[in-house]
Amino acid sequence: MAGSSNSAPVSSIQTSSETGRLLPSATKCNSKEIDLDVSLPSPYSKSYLFELVIADKTHYRRFLYISLTLAFVVLALGPVLHFLPQNNRHHGHSKNLTLALNQAITFFDAQKSGSYPSNSPISFRGSSGLQDGNSSNIHADLVGGFYDSGNNIKFTFPAAYTITLLSWSVVEYHRKYADIGELEHIKDVIKWGSDYLLKVFVPPTAKSDPSLLYSQVGSARNDTKNPVPNDINCWQRPEDMRYKRPVSVCNETASDLAGEIVAALSAASIVFKQENDYSQRLIKKAEQIYEVTAKEDRIHRAITYTTIDACGGEARKFYRSSGYKDELVWAATWLFFATGNHTFLDYATTNFAAAADDETTSDKGIFYWNNKLAANAVLFTRLRFFRDLGFPYEKALGLSTTMTDQLMCSYLSKQNFNRTPGGLILLSPGTGGPLQFAATASFLSKLYNDYLTLFRRSSWNCTNDGFSLEMLQSFSTSQINYILGDNPRKMSYMVGFGDHYPTHVHHRSASIPWDGQYHSCAEGDRWLHSQDRNPNILLGAMVAGPDQLDDFSDEREKTWFTEPSIAGNAGLVAALIAHHDPPRSSASNGPNLGLDIVGIFEKVHLDS
Repeated sequence: MAGSSNSAPVSSIQTSSETGRLLPSATKCNSKEIDLDVSLPSPYSKSYLFELVIADKTHYRRFLYISLTLAFVVLALGPVLHFLPQNNRHHGHSKNLTLALNQAITFFDAQKSGSYPSNSPISFRGSSGLQDGNSSNIHADLVGGFYDSGNNIKFTFPAAYTITLLSWSVVEYHRKYADIGELEHIKDVIKWGSDYLLKVFVPPTAKSDPSLLYSQVGSARNDTKNPVPNDINCWQRPEDMRYKRPVSVCNETASDLAGEIVAALSAASIVFKQENDYSQRLIKKAEQIYEVTAKEDRIHRAITYTTIDACGGEARKFYRSSGYKDELVWAATWLFFATGNHTFLDYATTNFAAAADDETTSDKGIFYWNNKLAANAVLFTRLRFFRDLGFPYEKALGLSTTMTDQLMCSYLSKQNFNRTPGGLILLSPGTGGPLQFAATASFLSKLYNDYLTLFRRSSWNCTNDGFSLEMLQSFSTSQINYILGDNPRKMSYMVGFGDHYPTHVHHRSASIPWDGQYHSCAEGDRWLHSQDRNPNILLGAMVAGPDQLDDFSDEREKTWFTEPSIAGNAGLVAALIAHHDPPRSSASNGPNLGLDIVGIFEKVHLDS
């Protein structure tokens, strides 16, 4: 990475928030809850009288004439300036984000596995994977969930991350979702995923027995001596699958996998808090998994550190986890918000610094399926700004604010991360698929911008450079607009949006005609290698994206350009809703950002 390990030191000004609360107090007893609508009084009394005397009527008339003339000129120039060419359009809201958001959510409808809903907006999908879980090594109900990308494998780890991120976006911006008629749509997607995650954990039947975690359904094993069809070497619609789909199994020591599942179920429980029975079911399962995973004497490991047959299956080929500490902190943080139990916050804040120390150099500053530390810092900063819990959390929450400020500095300074000539930030240039990282950076920076706006903090310093909310907004918007078409190729990298988008997406269902006929693996190869456009439009799918020079090859076999994934689209959805205009009406006396600043704290109270 381009210098990402050396984040610039940050100096910031201590200020009071919109809620009237000072920054974290030194003691718990000093932490007071203050009415949200408190506003600072004017330094002048409302009854103060200003006595003005007009000494020269000629000068007074001249002043009026000049003022009226200037006002007329300004009004006349407005329409003219509106139609002048914009040299830097990608820094403004120039896209139909309502349409983009609907399409981005619709991609998840195309990825559904199991008994396919009859009311789906996708016309080229049907029921599939109805025997998932009934394999030679396992007999379990693993029907449902999402296919990961352009293949037919279901990976639990990135699926759980996807549900966590989508749920977070709803917790923050549910008012925006509701305003544009997409709240039930996104909740349906989240529930489809959380229903599946409820199935992937099997508690021990006896104290001496291990718990089980199902990490993968499907196979990508490439056995050249005895080749058999599987989810990678067979190019086939999921509805036509006839080959075996083995299940990979882990135990509770796969802490990264367990932690992400806990985070997903906890975050989803907040989304469905109005459906109390379901919400409580999600929390109960999350607590159950957390209890057997986060024990101090437990041997922790990432799923990819075990042998390929023991736990992770072929997940190491696609989702190689680098550690588990960030997932356990992430899990405890979301469990705290879901339950209000300070035991979880104690664990999260106590272990946050250790998780930061464990972060790999190449992952610093990146929020994606493998690294949640940056996002956790943003969540902790949210807690510090708007629900100060005082002692003993000041140190960890203060560290999180410093890390968050450094993260934003790294996005803006252009010294930590390179950019393509067209302006796309390159957070992980060695791994390909740059759009998924840019999307989550856009989400975090816009979300933090909203926090700072409500906290009434307008700028901060990084080394010798000063930055403002306007600069942060410009960066976050530029990344979304790049994805949607403001790039050197003038191509939207989200399928179906605009007039120019990828038409050869690496995706089995999209590339094979929906003609009511069964197509074998051999027949599928014809569509894989075809030069024709996909017969089905995979609406809303964000592809992997361009290279470091903004070049892009719209070829089905080049997965590093044209393959979408549920994890990538989750970041896109989060970024789009963050940038969408808020509802026109707002009950708040503060800035109308469409952000629910208090909902996440519903169960959080000062510890007595």
